[in-house]
Amino acid sequence: MVKNTEINLSAIARDLKKAASDAVVIGVGQGADGPVLLENPLTAKSAEALADSLKVLGITGAADQAVRLPGLPETGSGVLVLAGVGKVSDGQRLSGEALRRAAGSAVRQLAGLPSVTLAFPTADVADVAAVAEGAALGAYSFTEHRSSKNGLKDPVSKVTIFTELAGNKELEPVLKRAGLLGRAVNATRSLVNQPPSHLYPESFADAARELSKGLPVKVTVWDEKRLEKEGFGGIMGVGKGSARQPRLVKVEYAPAKATRKIALVGKGITFDTGGISIKPALGMGDMKSDMAGAAVVLNTVLALAGLGLPVKATAWLCIAENMPSGAASRPADVLTMFGGKTVEVLNTDAEGRLVMADGIVAASQEYPDAIIDVATLTGAQLIALGNRTAGVMGTDSVTGPLKAAADRAGELIWPMPLPEELRPSLDSQVADLANIGERHGGMMTAAVFLREFVGKGKDGQPIPWAHIDIAGPSFNNGAPYGYTPKQGTGCTVRTLVAYVEDLLAVA
Repeated sequence: MVKNTEINLSAIARDLKKAASDAVVIGVGQGADGPVLLENPLTAKSAEALADSLKVLGITGAADQAVRLPGLPETGSGVLVLAGVGKVSDGQRLSGEALRRAAGSAVRQLAGLPSVTLAFPTADVADVAAVAEGAALGAYSFTEHRSSKNGLKDPVSKVTIFTELAGNKELEPVLKRAGLLGRAVNATRSLVNQPPSHLYPESFADAARELSKGLPVKVTVWDEKRLEKEGFGGIMGVGKGSARQPRLVKVEYAPAKATRKIALVGKGITFDTGGISIKPALGMGDMKSDMAGAAVVLNTVLALAGLGLPVKATAWLCIAENMPSGAASRPADVLTMFGGKTVEVLNTDAEGRLVMADGIVAASQEYPDAIIDVATLTGAQLIALGNRTAGVMGTDSVTGPLKAAADRAGELIWPMPLPEELRPSLDSQVADLANIGERHGGMMTAAVFLREFVGKGKDGQPIPWAHIDIAGPSFNNGAPYGYTPKQGTGCTVRTLVAYVEDLLAVA
């Protein structure tokens, strides 16, 4: 089902002609007095002539600008590309994210060319890593449902990075990591982009098995009979209205030398009509992306397994299709969740928290060091933080490191509080709690609901937990930018991998 894009990454230190690529990319920044040609491998004479021509050519150095020129003999390529990196200051290095976005933007816009050489300034291995990651993220397309490829361009398949650090022994694992991250993010994007006619609970479970092939992971699937028997009332309550019955998928990576243990829980609503509390028709097609959280946690665990990190990581994919029918849950129904708590369903369109509650309880029973759940949970997230910034809430010992990991990975996450006054709004007259509460600050109210299902560790204390709401940044309805395509973005995979790496670094 998931036809993933692959990219070959390598590095050279001298003689561009040996790279023999279809295009060479060099950077241009927006300086205080106009465009600035960045450090590059051109001869001094060529670089000077090019720098003097930037304004005449209409090159500004703005982010996402990519201007193609005829190649120079010294580059060995038919095309020279001037790629904007955004604002630059004298004596100040480009940030890793600026390099990542510039590389990704160039590779994305050069689709149709098989091979590209990227010659951005790289002062250290971290800079090379950023360029490589950007390239891997920019080399993406989703065309599997097209009957013809007429007018479509294949993504760049080979990228060579020009850097004086090419001989550094630390570079090989850096390039491997970038390739694995690109694969994980692009697989997430492709799952999100799948139409609901093709991606539904059973086929999502099959895709998890398919993507796991060749990796040291164990995949376990609960079908509707097992879910009903074992009391997963949240997942069954949401999924029973669809002819396509729900699934719970557990993907476990458990290396023998694991030093930490984390659980990742993902919302996998393969299509969300809102159920009986049906959504407006306008924009409902975007609800194919309501399973992005499950795709994120699946591919995060697969990336950790591919990297061979010494952590036990378990992904819980809570998968259902939220449809209205004679069998669907009604407003005022009471569901008994996995673990025994009861919930009055006041709005069937607040379904994500119901399936997630079951997954969080199941994850708690294995006593992980931390639980992180990822979900396209609320429209309130977009109102609070916009289309590109995710909200993170929960235990400070988890949310703080997640924010630091996101900063390192180049993703936008912002911590939000969990005000205690929101909890009483979830009180129900007939059950332990209701599935909706205070409307204002709805992103935080939803997180307060989820917190009710986080279990206690072996020490009797609540398990450290964080909730990441990716309703906005998981799906891009605007124009492509940087390394981000239209539709599925694959956001948060890189943050979670970086979080685990940071966790292991201090273990």
